[in-house]
Amino acid sequence: MDRFRMILQYFQSNSESVMNGICGLLALASVKIYTSFDFSCPCLPQYNMAYGLGIMFIPPVVLLLCGLIVNRQCVVAIEEWKRPTGNRKKNMAIIRYICSSILQRAMIAPIVWILVSLLDGKCFVCAFSNSVDPDKFSGFANITPAHVQLLLSKFPCKEDELIRNNTSRKAVSRYLRCWSQALGWSILLTLIVIAFLARSLRPCFNQAAFLQTRYWSNYIDIEQKIFDETCCEHARDFAHKCIIHFFESMQKEIKLRRFNAHREEEEGKEGEKDHLRGITNEEQMNKLLQSWYYSKPRLDLSRATQRQCLSTERTSMHLVDTMTNRWHPQPGSTTTRQTDV
Repeated sequence: MDRFRMILQYFQSNSESVMNGICGLLALASVKIYTSFDFSCPCLPQYNMAYGLGIMFIPPVVLLLCGLIVNRQCVVAIEEWKRPTGNRKKNMAIIRYICSSILQRAMIAPIVWILVSLLDGKCFVCAFSNSVDPDKFSGFANITPAHVQLLLSKFPCKEDELIRNNTSRKAVSRYLRCWSQALGWSILLTLIVIAFLARSLRPCFNQAAFLQTRYWSNYIDIEQKIFDETCCEHARDFAHKCIIHFFESMQKEIKLRRFNAHREEEEGKEGEKDHLRGITNEEQMNKLLQSWYYSKPRLDLSRATQRQCLSTERTSMHLVDTMTNRWHPQPGSTTTRQTDV
């Protein structure tokens, strides 16, 4: 149980690494699904393009939605965008940074699916078999246009009776597969060049603004996590108190140790009071949650630090005065001393 808790805490503290791992798994899953998928072109003029393009682009949309669903920062970005301004102004640069990082991770699996389908060529051959110019190939002489379109639509199906002995079938399939692979390699090369330029040219821009945006985007994520953890601790202690009062009101002699003996030994009453923070009823808790949503606190801890420093200075001055009065009494005070004779 402790090992599982440590693993869970590691994943929670390294959300960026976890999301990169999840996106990588989705990309591998997309390749595995495509290779195990039984592709069957309908070989009909009115359905080939719809089927081929559907297999090529509908699964990437599903994978994109899955990548957005599993990414926790998607909810954080929406909440930050839709929240009321309150005491904290919105920074659109932070929202754009979060959205860009979300899209970059979510687009990995769909791009892998499209690239694999283009390099394989089956979807492209099925979709564009009717778009081939029959004049470029032999074997279509003295055939009506309607029959030509029917023959072209049958080319993805190798065992069909109409094209089993047709000499142009392999040539048309190689032609379409060549275009498909050329398009796939071109897209892959373009993506690599864009990634290289983005990686190499980023230091040429303002790094201070980038560091600030990255810092505050991480702050928003961590702040929400800590708020949820604090609410869970408060809810646990609040429920514990309510249960104790319920059983006491029913005149049941149940002690606190029976409910949470280990926690009482480790934390004690002071820890419970610290978790409750003086919020002891439903109205106060609802008001706190409403205030957190509509008016988040300012990102300024200088006042709290100053108050803490003033209280520390007052405590230390009071302690110094007490020690001074004890060891150096004022002239008006009298001291008594007993001497044994």
